[in-house]
Amino acid sequence: MRIGDLAARTGATRRALRYYEEHGLLPDKRTPNGYREYDEWAVQRVQNIRRLLSIGFTAEEILHFVPCLDTVTPLDSVCPASIEAFTRKLSAVQSTLDELTETRDRLAALLEESVGPLRAVG
Repeated sequence: MRIGDLAARTGATRRALRYYEEHGLLPDKRTPNGYREYDEWAVQRVQNIRRLLSIGFTAEEILHFVPCLDTVTPLDSVCPASIEAFTRKLSAVQSTLDELTETRDRLAALLEESVGPLRAVG
């Protein structure tokens, strides 16, 4: 299938597909006239790439998932490296949440010292 067909089937833009290609996530074949062509498995791969991007993985981090990107889910038992990557990412997200919570609490305390009790933020 051509890039427009792949874009339509996955909801990705042509630009995004070229970006995935440039980062080594989505190999393509070229026809003699230079058009990109993708096999059927590219649909699953693009869906997994988009899913991983949506939860905070970068293109560089997704490179570690390449062997797993053609499975129904990149968190597959045949891809133990993906489980390690998810665990690392979850730990990093939790650390960020902890830091943000601490910052919020310090800001609220400082503001309360200056203007009195605050209404709930949220």
